[in-house]
Amino acid sequence: MKLKYLFYALLIGGLVALVIYRISTNKESKAQAPGKGAGGMQKPATVNGIVINPQGFSSSLSVTGSIDANEKVDIRSEVSGVVRSISFREGGTVKKGQALLKIDDSELRAQLSQALTRENLASGTENRARQLLAKEAISQEEFDIALADLRSLKAQTQLIRAQLRKTTVSAPFSGTIGLRSISEGEYVTPTTVVATLVNTNPVKITFSIPEKYSNQVRNNSRITFTLSGSNKKYSATVYAIEPQVEAATRTLQLRAKAANEDGSLIPGSFANITLPMNTVDDAMLVPSEAVIPVQNGKKVFVSSGGKAKEVMIETSSRTEKEVVVTSGLKVGDTVLTTGIMTLKEGSPVKVRVAKK
Repeated sequence: MKLKYLFYALLIGGLVALVIYRISTNKESKAQAPGKGAGGMQKPATVNGIVINPQGFSSSLSVTGSIDANEKVDIRSEVSGVVRSISFREGGTVKKGQALLKIDDSELRAQLSQALTRENLASGTENRARQLLAKEAISQEEFDIALADLRSLKAQTQLIRAQLRKTTVSAPFSGTIGLRSISEGEYVTPTTVVATLVNTNPVKITFSIPEKYSNQVRNNSRITFTLSGSNKKYSATVYAIEPQVEAATRTLQLRAKAANEDGSLIPGSFANITLPMNTVDDAMLVPSEAVIPVQNGKKVFVSSGGKAKEVMIETSSRTEKEVVVTSGLKVGDTVLTTGIMTLKEGSPVKVRVAKK
């Protein structure tokens, strides 16, 4: 029995000693905890901050696009036949209306000669019928038949002349003609592509912007762009905007024109485009790292009376480093920019104000 009581006494004594040890350990931990001063007061955290002052802000949008020819057409013959001559040099420039190739027209000329002979004969018949009708020697119906024959033959003559004009293929506009795919003596049809004619001065720059920026672009807006692998900047002017948003991509397509007198802008090239957006004279800017996304929007911490204070904000445009705040802040507020992930509402802070 004595052994039993001794065991219980040792067990109770051990539990009491454990409790006393835990209490003393917690007191030491609280006394040594960082950020605590005498009397358990939390030490202020040293953070950086900026003072909000209105300043000018200009945002821009960076997108990609492609360079297109001002005009482009595949040269084809409207009639089938054998190519008798080619009057252009591959890769050379041509003027509007310049003859590019000639299709054999001997058969059409023979048809024209035949049609002209018939037309002359019908013209004589119609003239005699008119005279006879005036003398009432023939009926009105007989004269109408002679007149209809003459008009029909004139129409056939006009048709053959139109076919003859089509045997000469001319340039529809001035530009540079590409590599030809035919040779003299080759038989071509309206489906045969002879060469490609392009006009590259000016050139067109086609690009798309996200739907949310569609109300910020206008005709005559100036853009700048660079080519892949080059730092040289070119300028262009927006001249056309698609009247509707592309449903699949939620983007709006625009087109600009750029001068290309030296021919350095080649159609099909890739372009990196910078499109200026809105400009604000008295914008309130905060560094991007100061903005904290939350469930209901965005917030920042400001210093108020030596303590951190949460402020919900609304933003608009942004750059890589700064965000435009449209509501929630006022001029003179000190926005905290470092240590914000460890701060809580009411935390004491010591702010080092940085110069912008």
